[in-house]
Amino acid sequence: MVRAKFPMLATMDGNQPRLRPVSPVRTDGFIVFIANLRDSGKTTEIAANPQVELAYLDERHDQVRITGTAEVVSDAATLEQIWNANPLLRSYLGSIGNTQLVVYRIVPTRVRFMREWALEYFEVLLA
Repeated sequence: MVRAKFPMLATMDGNQPRLRPVSPVRTDGFIVFIANLRDSGKTTEIAANPQVELAYLDERHDQVRITGTAEVVSDAATLEQIWNANPLLRSYLGSIGNTQLVVYRIVPTRVRFMREWALEYFEVLLA
């Protein structure tokens, strides 16, 4: 996950899967935090169906797939920590009170790993 940095996030738009690269603003083990704009399609899709998947692929073609549920972060302390640690977020949105800011916590229900072209995923035990 550290080598890949930018995973692809899969959501559902009705019956149509949608996939896009995202830039996590914080990672705690397999819990990944994603910042988003309230007006984006991603926000609408997650509100309708919070089941998502993150797929990391590094330069060696090793993969980590995190299946989970996206939750809106409302804890002020967590939001402030994320805000203070991300200069790009501050530059783009101006203030932590910007109503366009939405931060999601992706809580994993399943994590799988595959070494380059191994063609077999290994389940990662979650604590």
